[in-house]
Amino acid sequence: MGQHFAPTGTPKLARGVRLRHDEARGQWVLLAPERVLNPDPVAVEILRRVDGERSIAGIVDELAQAFTVERERVEADVDDFLKGLVDKGMVEVSG
Repeated sequence: MGQHFAPTGTPKLARGVRLRHDEARGQWVLLAPERVLNPDPVAVEILRRVDGERSIAGIVDELAQAFTVERERVEADVDDFLKGLVDKGMVEVSG
């Protein structure tokens, strides 16, 4: 399947998209114009690092270390997840 993005690419939430913790529901939601996604706990960990500052490689490194998971597995999961959000117009990757 392979890598879709350069490891040095820097993802950020698209304009008008934000990650918020919904206190009433006790869960995280990804809000976009006319859309609400309920990301699972793994997706939340990725999204909390999508700040327009960290590179994809940096996000992968942090997650692999934080959860002691093989870097290659984390890299594939992050890449697939970000690709899905880029396709939906919710994340942009520069670089």
